[in-house]
Amino acid sequence: MTEFQHLYEQSPSFVTHLECSMAGDIYPKAEPHGLSKAGKPLLVRYDLGKIANAVTKAEIESRPGGFWKYREFLPLEGAENLVSLGEVMTPLVPLRHSVPDGVEVIVKDEGRLPTGSFKARGLALAVALAKELGQTHLAMPTNGNAGAALAAYASCGGLKTTIFCPDDTPEVNVREIELQGASVYKVNGLINDCGRIVGDGKEILGWSDISTLKEPYRIEGKKTMGLELAEQFGWQLPDVIFYPTGGGTGLIGMWKAFQELEAIGWIGRKRPRMVAVQSTGCAPIVKAWEDGVEHAPLWENAYTAASGIRVPAAVGDFLILRAVRESGGFAIAVTDEHIFKARDEAAQKDGLLLCPEGAATFAAWQKALESGQVSRDERVILFNCASGLKYPMPESDHVIDCHKPVDYAAFG
Repeated sequence: MTEFQHLYEQSPSFVTHLECSMAGDIYPKAEPHGLSKAGKPLLVRYDLGKIANAVTKAEIESRPGGFWKYREFLPLEGAENLVSLGEVMTPLVPLRHSVPDGVEVIVKDEGRLPTGSFKARGLALAVALAKELGQTHLAMPTNGNAGAALAAYASCGGLKTTIFCPDDTPEVNVREIELQGASVYKVNGLINDCGRIVGDGKEILGWSDISTLKEPYRIEGKKTMGLELAEQFGWQLPDVIFYPTGGGTGLIGMWKAFQELEAIGWIGRKRPRMVAVQSTGCAPIVKAWEDGVEHAPLWENAYTAASGIRVPAAVGDFLILRAVRESGGFAIAVTDEHIFKARDEAAQKDGLLLCPEGAATFAAWQKALESGQVSRDERVILFNCASGLKYPMPESDHVIDCHKPVDYAAFG
């Protein structure tokens, strides 16, 4: 038995019910759920008073790293359904040479998680709850990393998976999904087209739809990013968080985490300004924020090489926008050219290989600093959501012929 499973045997679940994020109507726990009757995401609710009495910050800090350590804040009931691939608390890595002197910009490097991305958090919870609720066949659309995480954790948990991805998904993602046990299919469309296939197949094949926000538990896994940040900063919070935003589950989850931590008295009222980062080629949240509306229309002809944020329509658009506005944050779009320039700068000056979506947050911070939307004295967190090793990189074609004299002057 793992240390995490031991935690689950020692502590009850504190879930009370689920709640429609738009209408507020109540749904029972311990039953499979998709979207609410209003067609909106469901949020898991807890008896926060009981959590406050059940565990202390010191106890949390004493536990081994990894998101399962926040057991009291998570919805899983039974230890036997926990799935783990060796999760760690992801590190905070400051940028030192690619930012101006005296400026504090810190990368939370989610690429250190199993399957190399922050999707491990949400999918571990989704798979564990699927096991607990008796679901055996899971399906989802993906731009790559979520599919890899679902495949890996479902295989770990003994569940079947069918996954659909756009046909221009990086080949390494497609191959790792299949190698880790899923049936994966390329689709000649975008992620919303893949999502339609999953939705249509639900009634025909009976699989469970694990699409972003179409089940309640991926939010709870992503919420652990906020719990981790609070712990890593001594139960304080940074000034600004730049988050690469496609479906926005992590941004929504962190905002929920901060609300729960304040409710039990572990943090104060201060919140980070939440910044939703998108590409100019696919920026529905940015447009909705600029227009002052709560729902983002479908973004036509979406394109960006940062495939993880190429989401033309987000089910939780209003939850993303509420968190951004309530925090005093903003939504910002950057060009693909700027994204890859920022990636190269962080790699060559700081030795940190960001994924394109993570590089988008660095580019967005640079743009926001120049425009005055952030200041030099603010402590900033950038989320690098996956390992840069999973993405195409520039070719290197420098060669040496060892049978000829070496021109050592060329290395100066």
